[in-house]
Amino acid sequence: MTTIASPAGASAPAQSSSSSSTKPTATTGTNTLDYNSFLQLLIAQMKNQDPTAPTDSTTFVSQLASFSSVQQQTQTNTVLSQLLSSSTLSQAGSIVGLNIQSADGSVSGTVASATVSSSGITATLTNGQSVPVTNNLTFSKP
Repeated sequence: MTTIASPAGASAPAQSSSSSSTKPTATTGTNTLDYNSFLQLLIAQMKNQDPTAPTDSTTFVSQLASFSSVQQQTQTNTVLSQLLSSSTLSQAGSIVGLNIQSADGSVSGTVASATVSSSGITATLTNGQSVPVTNNLTFSKP
């Protein structure tokens, strides 16, 4: 969870990153195969093929293409996760100091800090009230 507070902040910013797995997984039904397992299976298959009947060259090229595809998907997922985190942190930082009001008028105040967690952004108002940031909130400059 990451907290972003205003410079004159009502609370000190607490920053910690939630742990995330570094092993991307591909899930099909109830079977899960992670990237390292895929590589181990590919290498084992290549080591244990029958030398008198080697794998057809088109099959070998197909396996290498699969390996390349998995590697590219892994890199793409990493970049997308980084972009999403950056966007969420930017959004949280941009609401600090703004006035907030719910559609029904039950919640209003000035955002003192914003906390980012796996469930989304939570705004803490200067009166100490915590409000999850949702679409039914209106933000305005003080």
